[in-house]
Amino acid sequence: MRERVSVVESAGRGPRVLLLPGLGARGEGFRTLATALSTRARPVIVEYPEGARAGTGAGALAREVMEAVGPVEAVVASSFGGMVAAHLAAAGAVKGAAFLGSFTDPAQLGFRGRLLFAMGPIAAFGRPGALAAGLAAASSVRRADVPRIVPTTAVERWSVWHRAFALGRERPPPSLAGSRLACVAIHGARDVLVPVSTLLRLAEALPVGSPVHVLPGAGHVPYFTHPADCARLLAPWIARIERGAPAS
Repeated sequence: MRERVSVVESAGRGPRVLLLPGLGARGEGFRTLATALSTRARPVIVEYPEGARAGTGAGALAREVMEAVGPVEAVVASSFGGMVAAHLAAAGAVKGAAFLGSFTDPAQLGFRGRLLFAMGPIAAFGRPGALAAGLAAASSVRRADVPRIVPTTAVERWSVWHRAFALGRERPPPSLAGSRLACVAIHGARDVLVPVSTLLRLAEALPVGSPVHVLPGAGHVPYFTHPADCARLLAPWIARIERGAPAS
């Protein structure tokens, strides 16, 4: 069982970029995207703590990530990872943040934001499998790839339980709208877990002029199903961070 944040750093050139998974996903699901980004960046895949150690809010988790990873230039975040990314940005730990099917405040999800805690019981008792992975991916998923998208082991399922119920014990991160952070948002057009309507609310919390993209055919895990498209859309953002340019 993983009691601390762990990281796997890929070889590459350019800015050091964190890859943060969602509430119940494995960081290793970013592996193909990390390879695609390695010509422009040095990707660092993050795995969250498990078991009772998972019972911290996004802010506390962000502090754990900072301690484990050290200096980085940017972060790419999926789903719940967007809240962790926003805390990192608010703390001045990164120069840029990219959001993939993500949010920085549960309120951006509308009524679904009030039900995030339900992900705990769903993971613990619903025992997500191929059907849930296919729903998240908006496409069929090979059996071997299911664990990269949904929690499949008892430890992972109960980790989601602890993390989901910890969310309400912390205030959401502050809005990034007034910052000079370089941001970009990418959302799958077929995302049924964090719907496209979330993107409009997320954009209001990002610096004015931050690019937003809707990716046709993609679901909730575009970094896994459409890594080449994500890498292409992230390339200008990485270039801005390398130049030290502001968000707009």
